[in-house]
Amino acid sequence: MNIALVTYQDKGAYASPTVANEDDQLLSFLKAKGLAIEKVIWNDPTVDWETYDLAILKSPWDYFDLVEDFYNWLAKLKSKKIKLLNPIDIVKWNADKHYLHDIEKAGLKVTPSIFINQGTKIDLALYLGQFNSNKIIIKPCVSGGSKNTFKVSAANVEEVNAKLNLLLEQEDFIIQPFLTEIEVEGEWSFLFFGGKFSHALLKKAKAGDFRVQHSLGGTIHPQEPPQHLLASAQQYVDQFAQGCLYARVDGAVVDQEFLLMELELIEPFLFLATLENSYQNYYEALLWLQKKLI
Repeated sequence: MNIALVTYQDKGAYASPTVANEDDQLLSFLKAKGLAIEKVIWNDPTVDWETYDLAILKSPWDYFDLVEDFYNWLAKLKSKKIKLLNPIDIVKWNADKHYLHDIEKAGLKVTPSIFINQGTKIDLALYLGQFNSNKIIIKPCVSGGSKNTFKVSAANVEEVNAKLNLLLEQEDFIIQPFLTEIEVEGEWSFLFFGGKFSHALLKKAKAGDFRVQHSLGGTIHPQEPPQHLLASAQQYVDQFAQGCLYARVDGAVVDQEFLLMELELIEPFLFLATLENSYQNYYEALLWLQKKLI
């Protein structure tokens, strides 16, 4: 079976000197297991996708900048009956943060969210009052890497209003309360392979920032999670990531309850280097899914 490990044209936007190249390490591990696998850029026009039996999304980290091209690429794979992990329909659903509505409707806890449609003119001061919070977070519904993400307070609300109303001419946005628990305790990430828990960590922003991404100076802290938090994270995977090779459940603990921030099913960093057995966990999940797909 020929496998494409799908990545992107790296222009240095997400580079971090403190993080090893996870893609190359995973590729080396899987090749050492005897798999016929190679890295392939998702939007490389020279690629003949029909030469691959299976494609695995690993790091298409620019998909949200080229989302219509990405959707067209997914449709092409589907028309050619090329299997994708994670599954195509789940990936397209997960690309737009409106999916949080579906999760909330299923009875699972999510960070309170208000969606603002493209073309709307808004005054963010109203949402500070609506959330009864002195800070809110604004980000595009199709986004990643903290692109066009703002932390808003009374001090900068007018400045962000001007920027956001221009951005709203192009796309939808989501507004959420800023969870102070992230500043104090950090943001949890739970990693699952083939629906089974692998490892967990806390991500913390650098001093003076609110973004936890390691490419932006955040730090990672491997953890053995409390059982009640792990049980909560497992629920999101069981209901919304069936048939997935990987899933990352990101959230915060608020009033001793886990609130989902993101269910990452497209291109999450997997923090494989933080646990000795993580590569083996990934490999075993891949073998299990291969058997189901054949």
